[in-house]
Amino acid sequence: MAAPLPVGHDWFRYLRPGDALLIGIAFLGVVVSLPLFWRSGQGTRAVIRLEGRIFQEIPLVAAREIRVSGPLGETRIVIEKGRARVAADPGLRQYCVRQGWLSAAGEIAICAPNRVSLSIEGEHAPYDSLNY
Repeated sequence: MAAPLPVGHDWFRYLRPGDALLIGIAFLGVVVSLPLFWRSGQGTRAVIRLEGRIFQEIPLVAAREIRVSGPLGETRIVIEKGRARVAADPGLRQYCVRQGWLSAAGEIAICAPNRVSLSIEGEHAPYDSLNY
């Protein structure tokens, strides 16, 4: 019968030099791969959706303001060079307004009660499990 696993820090004595080397290599692999897999490119255009359909696509090159009329009222979206945000929404909780400025590809602000969303798209969008 095998001995029970030690409690507390006693398990350190079971590590061998090869185990420490393997843990170190694995840790280094994770650290090196993070910038490669978690990068997100700069957004090039804002996509506004109303009730799931594309309402408007706007390049992020000049300042402008868009007003979208949803079921609850008007959602106001502000675009500036390289970024966009939901400035006002008739929803109660204001989650989409609190998202703040969006600038990286793949970022999104969803005003669910008013059925309006703002997403940023670019050349290098990050992996998203919703796209799976």
